[in-house]
Amino acid sequence: MATQLAADTKGDVVATTPFDGQKPGTSGLRKKTREFMKEHYLENFVQSVFNALVEANVQVAGGTLAIGGDGRFHNKVACQTIIKMAIANGVKKIWVGQNGLLSTPAMSAVIRTRDGGFVPFGGFILSASHNPGGIDEDFGIKFNGENGGPAPEKVTDLVYKHTTQIAEYKIAKGVPEIDLSMPAKFVVGEGAVAVEVEVIDSTEDHVNLLKKCFDFETIKKLAARKDFSMVYDSMHGVQGPYAKKVLCEELGLPESSCLNAVPKEDFGGPSSSSHGHADPNLTHAVELVKIMGLNAKGEKIDVGGATVPCFGAAADGDADRNMILGRQFFVSPSDSLAVLVANAASIPQFKDGLKGVARSMPTSGALERVAKAEKIPFFETPTGWKFFGNLMDSGNEKYFPGKPVYTPFICGEESFGTGSDHVREKDGLWAVLAWLQVLAVRNSDPALPFVSVEEIVSEHWRVYGRNYYARYDYEGVDKAAAEKMMADMGKSIEEGMVGKEFGRFKIKVADIFQYEDPIDGSIAKNQGVRWMFEDGSRVIFRLSGTGVAGATVRVYLEKYAGPTENIFSHAFTVVEPLAAVAKELSGLTERLGREAPTVIT
Repeated sequence: MATQLAADTKGDVVATTPFDGQKPGTSGLRKKTREFMKEHYLENFVQSVFNALVEANVQVAGGTLAIGGDGRFHNKVACQTIIKMAIANGVKKIWVGQNGLLSTPAMSAVIRTRDGGFVPFGGFILSASHNPGGIDEDFGIKFNGENGGPAPEKVTDLVYKHTTQIAEYKIAKGVPEIDLSMPAKFVVGEGAVAVEVEVIDSTEDHVNLLKKCFDFETIKKLAARKDFSMVYDSMHGVQGPYAKKVLCEELGLPESSCLNAVPKEDFGGPSSSSHGHADPNLTHAVELVKIMGLNAKGEKIDVGGATVPCFGAAADGDADRNMILGRQFFVSPSDSLAVLVANAASIPQFKDGLKGVARSMPTSGALERVAKAEKIPFFETPTGWKFFGNLMDSGNEKYFPGKPVYTPFICGEESFGTGSDHVREKDGLWAVLAWLQVLAVRNSDPALPFVSVEEIVSEHWRVYGRNYYARYDYEGVDKAAAEKMMADMGKSIEEGMVGKEFGRFKIKVADIFQYEDPIDGSIAKNQGVRWMFEDGSRVIFRLSGTGVAGATVRVYLEKYAGPTENIFSHAFTVVEPLAAVAKELSGLTERLGREAPTVIT
């Protein structure tokens, strides 16, 4: 039974002027929260999205829209604003997550599956991902299209154009605030102009979809083993309700398995162990890393007789990222991706095999070694989930008819993102369940000793060798200086670097990565500066687009060791010589004034 709300749904037209810098990137628009709180700022961007969609012939008027976010400060206020603007722009049905919450993968699941699937023309996700939340921290917004994935560049370019030209926006000021505290239906207005606003269970659609990917009954048997225990750290982001629903209600694990599972507007804030950085890595997931018997370098620590869980995982603010840990053992995201592909037969979603796999260019080469052995089509893309989305939609009659079909599909990025074709976003909970499924299959006989995460990864290295890997992040550096450094490295490559030696490393290939999309033919240029050495090692530099203040330079270091070589050293130690080469190639210390990285992962 819907609650009737009397209101004028026609809306008001508000005069405005453009704001500088509202150009959305791969992850949407991210700024300081106070910037978004300025009068007209959010409204300008939302109206520009609606205007861009109309120009792109998307049926906004009369359509269905989804709204949700990661629960950070300003999330609830922004939800109410977008509801009123959607009504004024002619949207006839709005789905909004309970308490304004929808994880990024859940938004994709809602778009792709709710009410039979592909009903909405898209959805607004309110998130700045792993960036800190709070009034003095970060906020973000992005639009996902009808396939559940991030808006393609042709749409985001249109959005930006409209942000530079906007003179007015539409908003139904007379619509009262919608009670988002529990699932319910509301009818706003009457007759032909009435609009339905439905507050949906934030977890329902995503969890139902995950049940189709995995065998929950088999995983429940793993969870019931006396020698199994796990901890999942939601880092006070949006993942908490999803973790409780799946791990506790569905799989029967105790509530103690869910750490920091209450979403908070500041992700715990400066006083928390993570200092409000809901970022699943060894540096920020301090509490989980200690519980799992490790330090910030991934080294074993003395746990003083404490029982360390068999399995650990962490999520970021909007729950699309994941970190995987075994008992006193860190699994790098690159290795995690490769191991899951090698063990895909254990996962019901892939019972008929994989037709495609992909990784972002900076991610280690571990994946293609598996793909080559298993004869699975492999792709190396720029960083950004939208490139994977095209591969997943290849062969779809609506989007890319006549192209090869690459689904079922697994893909991932070194930045703790893993996923498959069940949604068009990376999915932290999917990755955790995939690992639990592999563990469940490997430990199907409770009478046998438990096969650990470390044993599974070690077995993988003995077959495929090991890609020692680390990423150095230099956060908050001067943007102009970073851009000049990148440009100068590009010039040095153009002038010729092949054959030059840096210690024991001799350059075999040096280039600036460029990607021609095999599905839509688009070309992505300047996607990273790469040096490949004769021994198979790599050094890569990229400027990241996920920060708000200053710039982040990411340096990727990789060295391969074959199955019969030393594969059991500490990764960070092995790649240290490459870090020295990277500094020599770039002049980073002198140019950016940084002796050491902010974060190593």
